[in-house]
Amino acid sequence: MSTGRGPELDTDVLVVGGGPIGLAAAIEARLAGLDVVVVEPRAAAIDKACGEGLMPGAVAALARLGVFPRGHLLTGIGYRGGDRRVDHHFESGWGLGVRRTTLHQALAARATGLGVRRVVGLVRQIEQDADSVTAAGVRGRWLLGCDGLHSNVRRLTGLDQPASPTRGRSTRDRRRYGLRQHFHVAPWTDLVEVHWGPAVELYVTPVADDVVGVALLGPPHVDYAAALDTVPELAERLRGAEPAGSIRGAGPLRQRTARRTAGRVRLVGDASGYVDALTGEGLRVGLAQAAAAVAHLEDAAGYERAWSASTRDYRALTSALVAVATSPLRRAIVPTAVHLPTAFGAVVERLAR
Repeated sequence: MSTGRGPELDTDVLVVGGGPIGLAAAIEARLAGLDVVVVEPRAAAIDKACGEGLMPGAVAALARLGVFPRGHLLTGIGYRGGDRRVDHHFESGWGLGVRRTTLHQALAARATGLGVRRVVGLVRQIEQDADSVTAAGVRGRWLLGCDGLHSNVRRLTGLDQPASPTRGRSTRDRRRYGLRQHFHVAPWTDLVEVHWGPAVELYVTPVADDVVGVALLGPPHVDYAAALDTVPELAERLRGAEPAGSIRGAGPLRQRTARRTAGRVRLVGDASGYVDALTGEGLRVGLAQAAAAVAHLEDAAGYERAWSASTRDYRALTSALVAVATSPLRRAIVPTAVHLPTAFGAVVERLAR
């Protein structure tokens, strides 16, 4: 791709947000021959409350970028609900349980090796003209907003979309949040286990030979320890295990956008809209969006189409599952998966790729 960057510009691509998707977008742009500056207010490795399970498609996408993080092999997904359980082992390759900080360090090292420049700063204003966009004192030809769930870029460009009213329950009542803690304990499985409690889901992901992460998804103000106790099997396995760090939180998870483009700005990853973490595919989708954004810098409509194509399955399946999980039908999710293992496996494989 020809940059056409004149001397008055600081860079070809200005990436706002130095998390995994921002760094992936920066790597994509460098591999396309573009000059890149990443603006991020935090200098250290960025952590986030997430499940930390990379599906086979995400592992392959990272390998294409030349990123090979260390982690624990994942062979599939298992649903747990009381004495009912169903497992599906990946047919499309293997996954990887990776601590978010480890993933960030691997992406950062690759970006640095490719010559990505970084600026420590916070974007409070975005200015555009016919040929450039400026933020945090950096002027580039394009801006990729990769600054997460609570994106300043999304807000400053007017791309936020208010949540739609929900019949019977307020939108506020349906908000879901994430919490995560690591424990020093040897993994007892190579699966990502999803434990369905009465009101929360608990994702258990092996991330090292002696550490597992337990991420919780649930309503506002949920107590992590109390929620863990509602799943006796998991609580017993973790009894006496030393926490590896503090509890981290994120949310509300549902974020909506009117569009993903505004002039020379492209929203990528969580900043471009987020349904829920239920299917664990946010990172794979974000990596696909990063590739699409760089490929369609000069074609806003093309990026909108590519964004829709890359997120269609994720949005449809996750929205449907969240709707069931927040309804009286919740208790039927695991029994249904147990009785229809082929259908359960097909859904897992669709998302894993």
